[in-house]
Amino acid sequence: FALRQNYPNPFNPSTIIKYSIPSAQFVTLNVYNVLGQRVAVLVDGRQDAGYYEVNFSAARFASGVYFYILRAGNFMATHKMLLLK
Repeated sequence: FALRQNYPNPFNPSTIIKYSIPSAQFVTLNVYNVLGQRVAVLVDGRQDAGYYEVNFSAARFASGVYFYILRAGNFMATHKMLLLK
């Protein structure tokens, strides 16, 4: 399992999040604001083993710090990203 830092970071208005999973898993990738509120669901479903990248567009969000969390099987990882408008 791997969750990479988004690129670019800081970003405006979109960024790419890359991750990999070693076997077929149910995967969720969500974005949260600093209050812990989920603001976006990027992935929510079963995926085969492999490398993936997701484009996150934050055009409708305010500038600030956001967190993205990948969950797959027993794996969980979190990274921070900064939206600057």
